[in-house]
Amino acid sequence: MLNPLHLKKNNDTILLAYINIENSDILVTKVSGGFIVNTFTLILIITLVVLLIGLIALRIIGKRMEKRQAEQKEQMAAVAQTISMLVIDKSKMKLKDAGLPSVVYESTPKYLRRSKVPVVKAKVGPKIMTFMCDSDVYPLIPVKKEIKAVVSGIYITGVKGLRGQLEKPTGKRSLKSRLKDLRDKYQK
Repeated sequence: MLNPLHLKKNNDTILLAYINIENSDILVTKVSGGFIVNTFTLILIITLVVLLIGLIALRIIGKRMEKRQAEQKEQMAAVAQTISMLVIDKSKMKLKDAGLPSVVYESTPKYLRRSKVPVVKAKVGPKIMTFMCDSDVYPLIPVKKEIKAVVSGIYITGVKGLRGQLEKPTGKRSLKSRLKDLRDKYQK
């Protein structure tokens, strides 16, 4: 009958001793290259694997969302019309307070219902209508002026000036440029 007895020599080498009680024989077996991992390394490896799986999942989901967005843009471009309108007011407000049809509010996912959206109130012919606006187009829309807008349903996707060019809003100036202007002003 062999009873195993484990003896540790080094971190890399493990000795196994088998003792035969009947014959008084001892059989020693050397096992080298034992892979011993401390807990910190194990936690680090598991964390890296989970992060890698998460990044791969995000990449796959991102590609699907890009495809959906491209399809939706194609559909909106197919339905788009150019309408001349007089902009009365523009603001960013919650969907519930915007005065849009109830179908729009109900079809919006719950997590987006609280977010603020760019809303434009405009006079189209004899009617005053409320439009949602693309966030890139919103700063270009002038208030109390007549414009030609590319509209897809109740969504404004593009703007052109009816009489002349539209004024592009000036971006936020950097601290360096403002300090330079102050310096030039006081040097004169």
